[in-house]
Amino acid sequence: MTNVGLAGFGSAGQGIHAPLMRAAGLTVAAVSTSNAERAAQAREENPGVGVVPDLDALLATPGLDLVVLATPSGAHAAQARQVIEAGLPVVVDKPLATSAPDAHAVVEAAAAAGVPLTVFQNRRFDAEHVTARELVRDGELGDVFRAEIRWERWRPEPKDRWRENAAWQDGGGIMLDLQTHLLDQAVDLFGPVEAVYAEVAAHTTTAEDEAFLACRHASGVRSHLGTTSVAAAPGPRLRLLGRRAAYVLNEFESDLDIYVDLRNQDADHCGWVYAGETRRPVRRRDSSQVDFYRRVAQALTAADSQAAMPVDPRDAVHTLAVIDAARVSAGTGTVARVQTPGA
Repeated sequence: MTNVGLAGFGSAGQGIHAPLMRAAGLTVAAVSTSNAERAAQAREENPGVGVVPDLDALLATPGLDLVVLATPSGAHAAQARQVIEAGLPVVVDKPLATSAPDAHAVVEAAAAAGVPLTVFQNRRFDAEHVTARELVRDGELGDVFRAEIRWERWRPEPKDRWRENAAWQDGGGIMLDLQTHLLDQAVDLFGPVEAVYAEVAAHTTTAEDEAFLACRHASGVRSHLGTTSVAAAPGPRLRLLGRRAAYVLNEFESDLDIYVDLRNQDADHCGWVYAGETRRPVRRRDSSQVDFYRRVAQALTAADSQAAMPVDPRDAVHTLAVIDAARVSAGTGTVARVQTPGA
């Protein structure tokens, strides 16, 4: 049994992490929250859970095998260091920090202390992403030269929460939220990014609610990554262009879907491989975000727990290095080179 201390029980802690951990067979043994309503929800959903007011009290809870930080992004780096100093393995919700240097410092601290660290890049385990990855690696599309990945929402009235109200330095904005997922997926598919051109805007929120990144990967592939909260007509989720064929995926979870002809053939398929006017449905690969926590639990019993973790935290440092470069690019209107600390 793996006993987990979960820091934070808001939309991420309650709605994402806790259900995935339970499905993976982990036990949510303790939760930290100062909100009385969330404390009651934690007790209702996790029988026998201990509820404490803050991270200090969580780290003082005996018998924990793992700590998961599902707290606001601006606090991640400092809180991760605190967990590392306590000697407990830690999962940090993305992003690991708000900048690459801060993220690199966390990774270095964990390595020096010998404490296992991983980052919750859960979208890497989506069946849709795994399906696309296998198509690319099997060579079915031929040499892929361009990828378009979008996460576009229609929220003309923003939610009233820290993610929309905070400046990016404090963890707010779409680049530290949705864009980190798209970057992680693009790097997983095509390798590190060397340079980026970015266009960023804030229409309804304090930090940006729209971002477009054109990335040049060291492999030669170009990826175009678009995120926005103000798209009344969202574009297709994924389009991969190869020399032999293309892969198009549009239907994704409960997001707004305006392209009826691109909908999946059925629940066993996701997306289509196109060759001109012909197309065929693609069978959905077997993968789930639950796999992230299954692999975390396995890593904790491995001879080298850090090496067995599902996401190398250095990947999260590189993702933030691309975002740091994208902010430079957006501010200057130029292409910016990506400099990853510790690379």
